[in-house]
Amino acid sequence: MADNHNHAHGANKKVLLISFFIITTYMVVEAIGGYMTNSLALLSDAGHMLSDSVSLGIALLAFTFSEKAADANNTYGFKRFEILAAVFNGVTLILIALFIFYEAFERFTNPPVVATTGMLVISSIGLAVNILVAWIMMRGSDTKDNLNMRGAFLHVISDMLGSVGAIIAALLIMFLGWGWADPLASVIVAALVLRSGYYVTKASLHVLMEGTPRNVSVNDVVKTIEQTNGIISVHDLHIWSITSGLNALSCHVVVEDQLMIVEGEKMLQKIEHDLGHKNIQHVTIQFETASHNCDNSILCTAKAEGPDPHAHHHH
Repeated sequence: MADNHNHAHGANKKVLLISFFIITTYMVVEAIGGYMTNSLALLSDAGHMLSDSVSLGIALLAFTFSEKAADANNTYGFKRFEILAAVFNGVTLILIALFIFYEAFERFTNPPVVATTGMLVISSIGLAVNILVAWIMMRGSDTKDNLNMRGAFLHVISDMLGSVGAIIAALLIMFLGWGWADPLASVIVAALVLRSGYYVTKASLHVLMEGTPRNVSVNDVVKTIEQTNGIISVHDLHIWSITSGLNALSCHVVVEDQLMIVEGEKMLQKIEHDLGHKNIQHVTIQFETASHNCDNSILCTAKAEGPDPHAHHHH
């Protein structure tokens, strides 16, 4: 499991490095082009590409930091840097969307003259660049389960939509003289960017709040543990993500009074193996007998209906 995580980590880092170089290079071109053509659609796209470049750079730094070995002060290592980078990416997407909304409102009231030919050429090249980067990311990295990569990928996808919006706006201005098409394209793209930012931020904060991973079923996990021979019950169950693709579990299990250490180790090996198929990569289990006191809280029972009526208070 750890080898797979490290392999995916290396692939993600390589893809981010390539993407960062391509996006940063074209961002400079688009920013100059947007300024020269006076197009908000292009300038907002260039601003978005700047955030892409920064977010890709931060995502890359996060992967680099997360490779640092664990120490006495950081016993899990620095893997959470990836999630912090994902939060940053999500928040910047939201801020970019709000800024574009504001700029578009100004332009609706007073549409400026736009150099449409230059706008069309630059946005077309921008679209090709974003398609290339998105293809590299989809082909060589984990954009589905890794929140850091997903945040960076959504930046690129929303940037691609920005280029499409700029192309359509340029064509509408050229052939129909619709000056408002430029800010309208920006608003539509901003709405999509806002949506992407919201979902990345929400998912990242869920990890930081130690929420149960989306790809783990608590009921399945409890059944898997309880079905192991020798296990009487489960309580104080916690499941969380250390980072994307690395889920952890800790719990207390009640066993027979006469359980031998060797038998307990065999039980642990079986549980760890079975939970590996339930997307749990790191397992910590405390064995105890029925006489061990348990706090009278919802954590004292593995089921979500309520506290265990047979649980005892600590005194």
